[in-house]
Amino acid sequence: MSDLEFKAIGKVFPGVRALSDISFRVEAGRVHGLLGENGAGKSTLMKILGGEYVPDEGELIVGGQVRRFQRSRDAIDAGIAIIHQELQYVPELTVMENLLLGRLPSRFGFVQKRGAIAWTREQLQKIGVEIDPLARLRDLSIGQRQMVEICKAILRDAKVIALDEPTSSLSHRETEILFRLVRELRSQGKVMIYISHRLEEIFALCDSATIFRDGRKVADYPSLAGVTRDELVNRMVGREISDIFGYRARALGETRLAVRGMHGPKLAPPADFSVRRGEIVGFFGLVGAGRSELMQLVYGADKRDSGEVLIDGAPLPGRHIRNAIAAGLVFCPEDRKEHGIIGCRSVAENINISCRRHSRRAHFFVNDGAEAEIADGYIKLLRIKTPNRQQPIRLLSGGNQQKVILSRWLAEQDLRVLIIDEPTRGIDVGAKNEIYAVLYELAAKGVAIVMVSSELPEVLGVADRIVVMCQGRITGELARADASEQKILSLALPVSDSPQRLAA
Repeated sequence: MSDLEFKAIGKVFPGVRALSDISFRVEAGRVHGLLGENGAGKSTLMKILGGEYVPDEGELIVGGQVRRFQRSRDAIDAGIAIIHQELQYVPELTVMENLLLGRLPSRFGFVQKRGAIAWTREQLQKIGVEIDPLARLRDLSIGQRQMVEICKAILRDAKVIALDEPTSSLSHRETEILFRLVRELRSQGKVMIYISHRLEEIFALCDSATIFRDGRKVADYPSLAGVTRDELVNRMVGREISDIFGYRARALGETRLAVRGMHGPKLAPPADFSVRRGEIVGFFGLVGAGRSELMQLVYGADKRDSGEVLIDGAPLPGRHIRNAIAAGLVFCPEDRKEHGIIGCRSVAENINISCRRHSRRAHFFVNDGAEAEIADGYIKLLRIKTPNRQQPIRLLSGGNQQKVILSRWLAEQDLRVLIIDEPTRGIDVGAKNEIYAVLYELAAKGVAIVMVSSELPEVLGVADRIVVMCQGRITGELARADASEQKILSLALPVSDSPQRLAA
């Protein structure tokens, strides 16, 4: 057994101190929660533990031995596995190749593929995961990719395992599997660090916790017995948030978005729904229900078999993304890393990339002054934590990346419809509250909002109306006043398609 200790760790990046004097200890056979707002320094510390960053100050002690990792390979060799919120995988390779990357069994220079496939399938089945070993990572859902990353850490037999927002994309069943695995690893004497903004998970799994704020440790809890949710939230954000959703009622106008007969490969039968001016419609369903697939068809990101999109009664011309944007319909995707941000570009460029067509000089030249003003305005409005507008967006936390994507669409001059998929995935409670406030402000201005979410409390807390999907079809809808967890789940669970259920 080996304990883990961080001793006065400090890390500075150009223009920002990411960590300052971080000290705490995690004992073997315990799960330690790490909490804090996006940008508080949690992921930076995990990158130091994983060998991606070298600390500027302090010591990392593993099993009583001072370690200073210069690269990720050093940390892996020392028995450390980090499962980052932004997953680390090779999308073009198969599940088997990702799990055995760097150690594929071979003989006389040839990979023993049949044996590798059988071994991978056996290991996946052992931990209760049903994924084809030959499936390419790019073809899997985000939740399935997450499970592959978790499997990779377990199969390495790591002594120290850190999980950063591990359930942010998992289904209920996958979450149950993860919880069982975490408890088994704890019983085996592993050192476990668990990072999550879902406080119910912290209370369910963690023995102790440390809270970060602005790169500093602000609280240590050797035990969570008797600790309340409100106390943790207050320590994390430095202020009280009595009602995280802060729902604001507003007058609703005429139908702004109408979707008729939308049909694609994963939808049956064709889907119909509408959203009024100023209305927030929540789409709920279990993982694989078809919500994201439906929205991608509406936006034009995927090719549809049939269907029509109308904005303010006028059919959307063409079926391309550029037609949707020109008509004032925009989409914030679930997978920020792959479909939302341009990782090699700055915060300013990511904000302006869509709306720069409105500010170009002589139709050819970028108006740097106008773009700087737009970027600085939204950085201030949404409280995006970045040292400056030129910071590469890949260096921001997940929550701040989400704010940048939202800023991109807020900068559009004629925003009419906003589709936002999993708006607060992996985001802290303070940032959630801020994003909800932005959605309410947009709705108050007449924007029609479709919010796709797999978090029941979020849908119940924010939406004016809730549409439920199951197995590629819309199974019912509920007004805010009539909605409850029981009613929504009865529509979301795959049961017989009876007339009574559709009428629920």
